[in-house]
Amino acid sequence: MQATSTLERSEAPPETSSRSWRKAFKDISDGFQQRQLWAHLGWQDIKQRYRRSVIGPLWITISMAVTVTALGLLYSQLFNQELSVHLPYLAVGFIIWGFIGNSINDGAEVFISNEGLIKQLPSPVSIHVLRLLWRQVLFFAHNLVVYFVLIAIFPKPVGLGVLLAIPAFAVLAINGGWVMIVVGIISTRFRDIPPVTQSIVQLMFFMTPIVWNYDQFRASSNPAIAERAKLAEINPFMHFLEIIRRPMLGDPIVWRHWIVVGVITVVGWAAALLILRNFRARVSYWV
Repeated sequence: MQATSTLERSEAPPETSSRSWRKAFKDISDGFQQRQLWAHLGWQDIKQRYRRSVIGPLWITISMAVTVTALGLLYSQLFNQELSVHLPYLAVGFIIWGFIGNSINDGAEVFISNEGLIKQLPSPVSIHVLRLLWRQVLFFAHNLVVYFVLIAIFPKPVGLGVLLAIPAFAVLAINGGWVMIVVGIISTRFRDIPPVTQSIVQLMFFMTPIVWNYDQFRASSNPAIAERAKLAEINPFMHFLEIIRRPMLGDPIVWRHWIVVGVITVVGWAAALLILRNFRARVSYWV
């Protein structure tokens, strides 16, 4: 009985020594200092996925272009919109949503999929988050080719305001970091979470103005439809889309979207740091 008790104590991380704010912040700091490692691993993930492929990662761009074109042709007719207006709108929304959806879905398995590395290589937990985040940034960069092609075909009145999309995407990536930490650690403990997140992401895709135009419904001549369209702003994903999509399409900037995103960023990172402080040391025991 005494031997069993001793063994159980050795298998669990010490409560007091592992749960500290200093170690939580040090984990993130150490992760950033090892950027060569996670940057290399993130790029290798993409190369491995398209290993022995003739055109390699260009399949990312081709797949996005085909999907956007097909959906654009369909929904521009369903919503009675000009293709030159709806196709760039849908393309930008789809590219941003690709980053958001993949960050959540892949974030749910960020530690589970790296079980071998976590158990064999003593390293900060944040390295695996940064690796996944960098991979999603590379995917996003590949998909941006579709945006530039569409802007060349359907010119938009974009000026210097388009540069606002750069800090907007940086804010989105920062939020992607806390989402991966929160969902990743919870999913490591409760393995039923990844299927749940996939279902939620799929549902939110249709509830977010990506294939349908929010401004079109807001400007509807039917007061009931215009009023109901305002309910879309309850959806937090919409605000992340708007802070990037509007400058990329040359639309006026709506600052309330930035305010909502700022609040979400602060609250999200507060929750992530709390979870990282309390459960960082247990990840290696849960995977």
